[in-house]
Amino acid sequence: MEPSRSDRGQLRIETDECKGCGLCIEACPPKVIRLSEKLNAQGYRTALYAGEGCTGCGICFLACPEPGAITVLRARKTIAPRAATGVRP
Repeated sequence: MEPSRSDRGQLRIETDECKGCGLCIEACPPKVIRLSEKLNAQGYRTALYAGEGCTGCGICFLACPEPGAITVLRARKTIAPRAATGVRP
């Protein structure tokens, strides 16, 4: 899923790595993470990204005790090309 124009980031949650502790949910400033109703292969209710609203701050990544469970992708800024003035910055 591509982030919307207002999103500055996007989350990827590896459900096989997540233990459902909820630390990322508590730490997320925009509150876009919740627990899934489904269980993973180990029997945990895992974190689930809402699909939009991520700011790309990375606090959920820092709060997560499981290495590799959360990946935060930050959206690239689109910069308008400079006018051809012949003057270098």
